[in-house]
Amino acid sequence: MENAYDRSETIQAIQRELASLSDGTVLRTNVPLSALTTFEIGGPADVLVEPRSVEAVAAVCRACREAAAPLRVLGLGSDVLASDAGVRGVVMRLAENFARITVDGCTVTAQAGASNADVAEAAAAAGLAGYEFASGIPGTVGGAAIMNAGAYGGEFKDVATSVRCLAPNGDVVDVDAEEAAWSYRHSMMDGAGYVVLSATLELRPGDVGAIRAEMEDLARRRAEKQPLELPSAGSTFKRPEGHYVGKLVEEAGLRGYAVGGAQVSEKHTGFVVNAGGATARDVLALIEYVKRTVLENAGVELVPEVRLWGFEGE
Repeated sequence: MENAYDRSETIQAIQRELASLSDGTVLRTNVPLSALTTFEIGGPADVLVEPRSVEAVAAVCRACREAAAPLRVLGLGSDVLASDAGVRGVVMRLAENFARITVDGCTVTAQAGASNADVAEAAAAAGLAGYEFASGIPGTVGGAAIMNAGAYGGEFKDVATSVRCLAPNGDVVDVDAEEAAWSYRHSMMDGAGYVVLSATLELRPGDVGAIRAEMEDLARRRAEKQPLELPSAGSTFKRPEGHYVGKLVEEAGLRGYAVGGAQVSEKHTGFVVNAGGATARDVLALIEYVKRTVLENAGVELVPEVRLWGFEGE
């Protein structure tokens, strides 16, 4: 499908769908994904749209269906490796353009583009505890809902009560926790064609000082252990049951191993980092080498957590 779609037709279809809206939605072409991903890697997106309303999100999705155009949803780009050749089709970015947060009692509702850090901060300011674990996860609520993001003993499913989504048929639906079927780095919405619009979290009253102290402690622990000083996509691999990725990679003798500008982090071997000028091909080759070496050394198959965009024809 990626090779069959017509970019001009797609742009015209999107523009037609957006014509009746005046919400400030932006459409651009040939936008480098290296500027929009935390790996700082990636060629241009054919079409990048930044909607500012639910209606605009729905309009973009309708237009892509009409034009048979591939559609990907991007948040803050923290879990994406984009091809050096770029990405065909439409990338719909839901970040600061779609990031409203509201607090009502113990309920926090956040649009998909709100960062986890901003949601944790809004909760802390309101004296609500429960989202501290996510304060350092470098992504959005939409991404957290799709992959059940977690850290330091907490997971998105622990606090989320429902997720508002645009279903594949174009309907806006509220998916409750049972239907979301959250598990380790997975949800029903993942791969089913749902676009997350917002999430509702149920938190608990807490002491503001204690909440902020917890967030500061987690930030300190993250900075001590993770290579935050270098571009990466966060943890490169999913955690195999009964094992720790960093330990497996360390025992395989791969600390600091590099392919071009991509390197297994010296600080935390569960991370592949852009040590300077890395290409997507460098990162992909390093991921494959790590997978192969760990399998040979420990008999454990590592599964990438990072999502690969634009490699289908390579």
